[in-house]
Amino acid sequence: MKALVTGGTGFVGPRLLRLLNKPTVLTRNPERAAEKIGHLAGDVIGWNPMEGPPPPDSFDGVDCVFHLAGESVAEGRWTTAQKATIRDSRILGTKNLVSGILQNKTGIKTLVSSSAVGYYGDRGEEDLTESSPPGNDFLADVCIDWEREADIAREQGVRVVTMRTGIVLGAGGGALAKMLTPFRLGAGGPLGNGRQWMPWVHVADLARLYIHANETFSINGPMNAVAPNPVRNSEFTKALAAQLKRPAFMPAPYLGLRLVFGEFAKVLFASQKVVPQAALETGFAYQFPFIKEALKDILSV
Repeated sequence: MKALVTGGTGFVGPRLLRLLNKPTVLTRNPERAAEKIGHLAGDVIGWNPMEGPPPPDSFDGVDCVFHLAGESVAEGRWTTAQKATIRDSRILGTKNLVSGILQNKTGIKTLVSSSAVGYYGDRGEEDLTESSPPGNDFLADVCIDWEREADIAREQGVRVVTMRTGIVLGAGGGALAKMLTPFRLGAGGPLGNGRQWMPWVHVADLARLYIHANETFSINGPMNAVAPNPVRNSEFTKALAAQLKRPAFMPAPYLGLRLVFGEFAKVLFASQKVVPQAALETGFAYQFPFIKEALKDILSV
């Protein structure tokens, strides 16, 4: 298998590259990428997702594309401009990638494209599988259009899997890095009443889920890329505090976070009890199915 990867320098990308055999990497900054992940990649090719399709030679010999590129939803306040950047980086970037696949009529068999559990919106106590309908907020709308652009690759006979990813936990970055300082200072605590469900996944399992999606031909369409045991925010808070041996009794009020994060605060308080039905039904074996073991592994590094 020869793979092509976008977003290879992000938080998840290097973990995926380690599981592949010298894939081609598309990146905005080839020099910086070569320094960071050059030892894990084959060719490193420049591509700005906002400006058009990748160079035609990017697809030479490629039979699988892993599309991870996209602006983080958790960086900064959600201004009108930031929301446009979030949307365009996913939708226009995916549109241009798929355009390149279609134009070059390559032998690509599979496109595994990032998506997010934001597809479902705030759903309370509802069990959410891949067949559940979407929500109706900003992130849900972005995910709907994001997945729609990826699905256009089917016109070329490409199998498309859209990875509806939860909160990614791992050492050295991601969501957990933003949480550690207040918890280590003894100022951590649940968000509001803490009853909202948190769909999470260890970054090592997420990288393996991408490989599983490519290798399992019965998976076609959306795939919930989350651990099989979602937890309430209060459970996550207790597990993190216990691992750090710190108290966690200071709840973060919605209004306070709304002042800091703007509209993104709604995402922090959303409840999504997401079930990885496609992964479980196709025999994926999680290394870290429970939050306690996942945090122990991450924080012992």
